[in-house]
Amino acid sequence: MIRKSILSIACITVALVVGTAVLFAKQNASESEKTKPAPLVVAKPALTVTTMRPSASNLPIMLSANGNIVAWQDATIGAEANGLRITDVRVNVGDQVERGQVLATFAAETIEADVAQARANLAEAEANAQESAANGERARRLQPTGAMSAQQINQYLTAERAAQARVEAARATLNAQQLRMTFTRVIAPDSGVISARMATVGAVVGAGAELFRMIRQGRLEWRAEVMSEELGRLPPGTPALISAANGATIEGKVRIVAPTIDPQTRAALVYVDLPKGSGATAGMFATGQFQLGSSSALTVPQQSVVMRDGFAYVFGVNPDHRVHQIKVSTGRRVGDRVEITGGMKADEIIAASGAGFLNDGDLVRDFPHAIATSK
Repeated sequence: MIRKSILSIACITVALVVGTAVLFAKQNASESEKTKPAPLVVAKPALTVTTMRPSASNLPIMLSANGNIVAWQDATIGAEANGLRITDVRVNVGDQVERGQVLATFAAETIEADVAQARANLAEAEANAQESAANGERARRLQPTGAMSAQQINQYLTAERAAQARVEAARATLNAQQLRMTFTRVIAPDSGVISARMATVGAVVGAGAELFRMIRQGRLEWRAEVMSEELGRLPPGTPALISAANGATIEGKVRIVAPTIDPQTRAALVYVDLPKGSGATAGMFATGQFQLGSSSALTVPQQSVVMRDGFAYVFGVNPDHRVHQIKVSTGRRVGDRVEITGGMKADEIIAASGAGFLNDGDLVRDFPHAIATSK
């Protein structure tokens, strides 16, 4: 019994020693794990970008305006004869016509008859005048002889003058009828483009009735509305670039500035001559810009400017390749360049591409040889 007790005690003692050793080993291992340094985490760039500095560019100074494209001058072509019937209409809307070209004709039978009658009246008056002239000449020859009384001589001489006056009256009537004959043809008063046609074959029109409307010389102009405080910057000859509603881009020049200002809008009309064949149409709305010279400006590529929450931003690139958001003010835009009027230094290195995908603090990879001033 004593021997069994001693053996049990010995087993228990060994188990305690072994357990204590195992527990001590686990504690040492845990402490070793705690003191081991954490693994290094390397941040990955969010985007590869091209970097550059803003450039100094010479940008044009523009003044924007809106207005309508209208005819330089509208010519109204009407009927001069009264009560005649239209027999032929030779032009239509859009036709180019020359000065003196026949546009329409009227029936001429009635006027031809009047011309023939006037010509016959003139011939009769000339015959009577010849007889009266012969009687007057005889009276002058007989006056010194006393063969005729003074009363008779005066009668012959008066009849001679009256007959000559009737000749002049008949000739004037013939001229008037011949002039009416020319009214049977409607003639273009100037070269231009027919913009409207009211003449219809078979219609009987009165004197003064409008038959055609024409854009004189085919010239168009842009009548731009400009505020009164800007008029002093637009002398005659100022170039303008007009964008018509049909997509055409037209170069024009200021001809004149209206001498009066609308008291309601405080704006005045600026008349800009447009070249022929510009592709514009009278009555078309157009926007345009007057070119007032140029000035130096700090510019960046348009793709480097990001619009967020109604404001413009660019992203500057730090030496550690992280970006920071810069709020800027923009001005003129020419091609793919945008003027920066404030908020950024002239030597700032910015992300020229991929700015739309960046956020403040992003790590980027840039091209080391792309950091240069753009020309």
